[in-house]
Amino acid sequence: MSRLKHPKQFPAADHDHKTCITHALQEAEAYCKQQGLRLTELRRRVLELIWANHQPVGAYDLLEQLTREGRKAAPPTIYRSLDFLMQSGLIHRITSLNAYVGCNHPGLDHAAQFFICEYCGQAAEMDDAQIVSAIAKDAKRLGFTVEKRTIEVAGICAHCRHHSET
Repeated sequence: MSRLKHPKQFPAADHDHKTCITHALQEAEAYCKQQGLRLTELRRRVLELIWANHQPVGAYDLLEQLTREGRKAAPPTIYRSLDFLMQSGLIHRITSLNAYVGCNHPGLDHAAQFFICEYCGQAAEMDDAQIVSAIAKDAKRLGFTVEKRTIEVAGICAHCRHHSET
């Protein structure tokens, strides 16, 4: 299993988000082209909206944004785009929030662990090999076949904790 070279952290205060979005879209386009996947205009726009900030975004929020832009989109259309993006490894679903975040490393086989700030709503993706190993070991001991491994941890990010202390 490939390990993430640079886990996605909570963004710093001086984070250049415009560059972040541009880089994510360029990586997604290159990955889709390499894999022979079709990143349609709608799928690309949904991905761009997901990357619009580092907070997980729900399907109906995406639908509302697309509608405001004058696009005719229905819930099944959004869900088909989200399914494509998830199956392609371009986004992750955060189950506890029923929301989606962009994946920084399309094409890398990894088991996501998310730290979700309950104050600002931002999510940081990690990939800890020890957690993955512990799950595999326990699953083997139980005769259990793991199909998905997503761990979500709620708490307070350093930025919000710092601001709440001042």
